[in-house]
Amino acid sequence: MAKTSESGAFVEKFVLQPTSSSQQLPLSGLTFAVKDIFDVDGYVTGFGNPDWKRTHSAATLTAPAVLDVLEGGATCVGKTIMDEMAYCINGENVHYGTPTNPCAPDRVPGGSSSGSAVAVGAGLVDFSLGSDTGGSVRVPASYCGILGFRPSHDAISTSGVIPMAQSFDTVGWFARDPAVLNRVGRVLLHLPNVNPVTPSQIFIPEDCFSLSSIPSARTTGVLIKSIEKLFGGSILKHVNLGDYVKEKVPSLHHFMAKGNDHAYNIPSLAALSSSMRLLQRYEFKKNHAEWITTVNPNLGPRLSERIWDAVRSPEENIGICSSVQTELRAALTDLLKDEGILVLPTVPGDPPKLQTDLASLEVFRARAFSLLSIAGVSGFCQVSIPLGMHNNLPVSISLLAKHGSDAFLLNLVEALYDTIQEEAGFAEKFTN
Repeated sequence: MAKTSESGAFVEKFVLQPTSSSQQLPLSGLTFAVKDIFDVDGYVTGFGNPDWKRTHSAATLTAPAVLDVLEGGATCVGKTIMDEMAYCINGENVHYGTPTNPCAPDRVPGGSSSGSAVAVGAGLVDFSLGSDTGGSVRVPASYCGILGFRPSHDAISTSGVIPMAQSFDTVGWFARDPAVLNRVGRVLLHLPNVNPVTPSQIFIPEDCFSLSSIPSARTTGVLIKSIEKLFGGSILKHVNLGDYVKEKVPSLHHFMAKGNDHAYNIPSLAALSSSMRLLQRYEFKKNHAEWITTVNPNLGPRLSERIWDAVRSPEENIGICSSVQTELRAALTDLLKDEGILVLPTVPGDPPKLQTDLASLEVFRARAFSLLSIAGVSGFCQVSIPLGMHNNLPVSISLLAKHGSDAFLLNLVEALYDTIQEEAGFAEKFTN
């Protein structure tokens, strides 16, 4: 089915009414869209590829995450375009078209939850559901100038969501308003309302921000001023995350010995990304190799080689990936303790232009996955927060909290948001 004209966000429009008409429900009056990776009863889940849609039957059950927000009082208005088989963070789809980035129409919207991000960014819905395995909510949120939340791994059921790589798959969501982001999160995570808690420490890893092409005045500078205003500067701590991870995650040495020590990256985080990619490819292969080899689907030229590489990849050293996960989660839990926050660039720079040659994006992608793999491998929750525009392109920053601290992080975003936007507005005036 051809995309609609609404910024190219939707692959299919329909209306699912909330399961109750009560006005007292937390999401009453809100509209949402769902990525075409979620099952909806009576509709074929397309997974971003026409051959997948052609060879699969309509779902007979609706994914629990979708049911939760319907039961919370929200109205679903359709399914959104995604990258094929969730295997890209660009957001371009040769079959259904590329959704238009509302902040920068000549730039990619980010993926794989591209349509879900665009639907929110363009004001077509109040919030949307996506999935995040390697960065598929965080990246498009950053590129489209909106909020995007990746929850703690396994905190929300992925039943009825086509698996990409189960060790990393999460159900995430987008919103423009931090209060809506919080309300949606409480419904999806089945959380009670709790009072906000002041963070105990906020760690800023200067080495990670050195990977970004965005000036520090537009990222850490904005956040530091906001923290100082609200909580005082004593909770701010500076850390070299690469050195900390290298020391505390000894299993990474296996991956660092394989030529990942690039001058343009942080060696330990590049190794972390390699570990994640190895396990992700292994699980993707287990999930989908039979269908791919049997159907030989028509895949976009920018994805076909990478997907087939995954299908043909050897199954080696998978056990060491589990050791990396265990060690990283323990190391970051020890660093952050209770109510600690780790600050990161969501992505290492501006959204790439449409149809940029993949070879020229190699360094950008490598840096991006080094940053994205921190939450991915640890299973920690992460939120991407917009910081306005720099040189007419969207800027963001991310906050991470330890596994299970989703309510704390959602409350913190809501408490910080207005101050951050105010400081970002000042910075925008003087740095653009």
